[in-house]
Amino acid sequence: MSSRVGLNCDMGESFGQWPMGHDAAVMPHIQQANIACGFHASDPDVMAATVKLAQEHKVSIGAHPGYADLQGFGRRHIPHSLEQIKHLIAYQVGALMGLTSQVGAQVDYVKPHGALYNLMMVDSQVFSAILAAVAQLPGKPALMVLSRADNSEYQALAADSGVSLLLEAFADRAYTREGLLVPRNEPGAVLASNTDILRQTALLAAGSVMTQDGGLLELEVDSICVHGDNPASIQTIADIAAQLSGKSPLSNT
Repeated sequence: MSSRVGLNCDMGESFGQWPMGHDAAVMPHIQQANIACGFHASDPDVMAATVKLAQEHKVSIGAHPGYADLQGFGRRHIPHSLEQIKHLIAYQVGALMGLTSQVGAQVDYVKPHGALYNLMMVDSQVFSAILAAVAQLPGKPALMVLSRADNSEYQALAADSGVSLLLEAFADRAYTREGLLVPRNEPGAVLASNTDILRQTALLAAGSVMTQDGGLLELEVDSICVHGDNPASIQTIADIAAQLSGKSPLSNT
C-alpha cells in the first residue's frame, strides 16, 4: 500500500516536571504534530521543545487548543459563549505562533482538542466560531476536523470563511454509521488489537471504514490520528507508518 494520507499525533502534553507521552520516539513516524497550547496540557518550555523536535524531523506543526482544564485534560465540557470560543482559540494558537516564530517555523493548521473538538463536530455555531477565529490568524492555517459520512455542510462553511479543511480519521476508534466516533464509555469504542488498528488504517487509507454495526462507510481522509501516550503504542505507530508507505508486509492487512 502506498498512500498520501498523513499521520498526526497529539504531542507536547508534558507539564513542568510531569512527563507525558513519548514524543521523541513517535515524532520520526508522523507527518503532523498537534502541539498542546498550555490550557489542557503543556507549558511554554514544553511547547518550544516540541516545536524544535518537529522541526528536526520536518513534521508539520499544528496548534492543539482546548478548554482551560488541566485537571480534566480538556475532556470536560466547559460552557462558553461563541465570542469566548473565538478568544480561546486565538489566544492559544497565538502563543504557539509566538514560539514558532522564534525558530523560523510556522503553525500550518489548528486542531481543537478533546471536548471542544467533539462539540465543534456536532454544533455548527461552534464550528463557525472556530472557523472565524482561524480565518483571522496570520499565515492562513488550515482547520483539522473529523471526516464524516457527509462533510458538505462543514466544507461550505469553511469555503465561506476562506479556511482550508484537513479531514481526519482515527486509527484506533470505532465508528457509528453516521461517521461519528463511538463514545469512549461504550464497549469496543477503542480498538486495542494491533491487527484491528492496522486493518482499520488500511481501510481508511483507501477511503472507507467499517462501522460498529458491520457496515462499510465511505470516508474522505487527509490524515489519520494515532495516539502515542503509552510504550506499546510506539510500535503500533511505527507499523502504521510502514503500512501507509508500503514498506511493511502488513500493508495488505
